[in-house]
Amino acid sequence: MRIYPDQLAKQIAPLKPCYMVFGDDPWQCETVKAVIYAQAKKEGFEEKIHLTQETGFNWNDLIEECNTMSLFASRRIIELNLPQAKPGAEGSTQLQAVMQSVNPDILLVITGPKLASEQTKSKWFKTLDNHGIYIPCTTPEGAQFQRWLNTRIQHFNLNLTQDAQQMLFSLYEGNLLAADQALQLLQLLSPNQQISSQQLALYFEDQSRFTVFQLADVLLSNQQEKAQHILSQLQAEGIAMPILLWGQFKELTTLFELKRAQEMGENVQTMWSKLRIWDKRKALYQAALTRLSLRQIETMLAFASKTELRLKQQGIEDWTALSHLCLLYDPAAHQHLNHIELE
Repeated sequence: MRIYPDQLAKQIAPLKPCYMVFGDDPWQCETVKAVIYAQAKKEGFEEKIHLTQETGFNWNDLIEECNTMSLFASRRIIELNLPQAKPGAEGSTQLQAVMQSVNPDILLVITGPKLASEQTKSKWFKTLDNHGIYIPCTTPEGAQFQRWLNTRIQHFNLNLTQDAQQMLFSLYEGNLLAADQALQLLQLLSPNQQISSQQLALYFEDQSRFTVFQLADVLLSNQQEKAQHILSQLQAEGIAMPILLWGQFKELTTLFELKRAQEMGENVQTMWSKLRIWDKRKALYQAALTRLSLRQIETMLAFASKTELRLKQQGIEDWTALSHLCLLYDPAAHQHLNHIELE
């Protein structure tokens, strides 16, 4: 039977004879195993044996471990790791044999990388699946990651503003382990206080001389020389590029909404509160709205998206591209730089 990691805690008791934990997300895999082993301890499984299918692995070792009485406890856990998720012909036969004579004092936990669809149709998998639980541990993305993040924020009893939650989403999508560690740090730093995006930036920007928010303000007012200086300082101080890109997306998305409303004849003044723009920043946005066209803002958003995609998919920290994006806050730059494309 297949269940997903977030469903396991509700369906863990009583334990099944076998659990298959396959996937490429280390946080999901370790968390799932922790839930299984916590329940196993409650049910009297105290000894754990580790086996790994390496070169020269003898499948008879698995059979012997399943049939050998424990010297220390009446019930034992056997964790079998399949690094390639391919037990082979002999392994397939032995795994099926183990399940044909289930020992109630043995809990079999099989781990490995993400399974392809054809692997879930194999005889060994179907036999194990009929007697146990299959838990695919893949990294959630998009809306699924947002739900996971919200659940973990609640788990740690954290009070984050919407901006702070969006910042965490942008920084850690695709890396559950790093996201969970960040939330644990926030629990230690601000256990009973509301955490804003500004505070979040201070925690994770390594105490920089300048901040992403200062860069945003000088860009909105088109102070290009100062913006390039701040950007170079942020790079020298080791500021994480995802934080800077998050700041750019935040400002450009706000500008896009304001400019679109403006061109549709709506009263922009009514949107300040909705978009959470404080009085001291209204003049900055007004200046940018006067200066930039809707098409130019769309071009900037598209360029920022390409820069982020290269960072997330290829690991390329393109500071030149980020500098280029900053230049585009000047409308004259669109005419002179519009021929430049990211490779």
